[in-house]
Amino acid sequence: MLHRSDDRLLGLVPRGAEAAQDLRGRASAARHPDAAADEIAAVAVTVLRAELAAWPKPGLVSHVDRGSHRDMDAGTLRASIDALHPFFIELAAAGGRAAGMETLRAIGLRAEAAMLAATGGINTHRGAIFGLGLLTAAAGDVAVRRADGSLLAATCLGGVVATRWGPAIAGAPVPDGSHGAGVLRRHGAGGARAEAVGGFRSVYGIGLPALREGRRLAGEAGAAIQACFALIAGVVDTNLLHRGGADGARFAATTAAGFLAAGGVGASDWQAQAAAIHAAFVARNLSPGGCADLLAMTLFVDRLEPDEGAS
Repeated sequence: MLHRSDDRLLGLVPRGAEAAQDLRGRASAARHPDAAADEIAAVAVTVLRAELAAWPKPGLVSHVDRGSHRDMDAGTLRASIDALHPFFIELAAAGGRAAGMETLRAIGLRAEAAMLAATGGINTHRGAIFGLGLLTAAAGDVAVRRADGSLLAATCLGGVVATRWGPAIAGAPVPDGSHGAGVLRRHGAGGARAEAVGGFRSVYGIGLPALREGRRLAGEAGAAIQACFALIAGVVDTNLLHRGGADGARFAATTAAGFLAAGGVGASDWQAQAAAIHAAFVARNLSPGGCADLLAMTLFVDRLEPDEGAS
């Protein structure tokens, strides 16, 4: 369950049309792309904090416990998020200048170095630097390109990423020695690169509908949890494959799907059910870190792209 302070955190940045209107007004008044970059980066930081605050997320770090991670806790992630803030500003500004992938990659590498310095060498947000960073750059691109000063409206940020940077991402070599490279060779999983090249289909096709369904069923406290379980059920997470192999990934997906089939956050005892699944993931040392990154991206898109089904 979210603490009251965490529940307020989820409302710090307005969603959908409200967010677009707010950012449009600020950017238009300032008449300067850096103002939009500051606002976009603020959304990126807020959604990372909201992802951390959501509980119970199976196997993942939260304000309650470390999940399946012995080397990090909520304080570690907060330090990482604070360190990344200025780089999200840079990424949004670079997107506004129509920068190429090499420029974005250079910013991302500096962001990764800052993250590691802030966490004592622990990888807390490498996936978010990549995926959320690309969406942040896409938002900066859209904010500058719209002549009327509007920010997003019906624009699909994932589509911007796929169109503008997808070919460069697809053509870049996979770093040797990374967990993702090893999993790709053993299991044929595409991972974060495939998500970006495809315009983050898991965000738009799985995370976002589930988030908005969860909001209708259980308000903000349930929205992120519903999305998290839907992503675990529907995404081949290379982190799960790395930690638990095919059997671990199958257990995670089947268990998450069972939670959703039992009503998800619409069930009266959903928090107890989710907490029990969290404990089962921890017992098996499973952590769906890729889904956590996709959840943060889902929250980002939710705040900047209107919910057409909202009343």
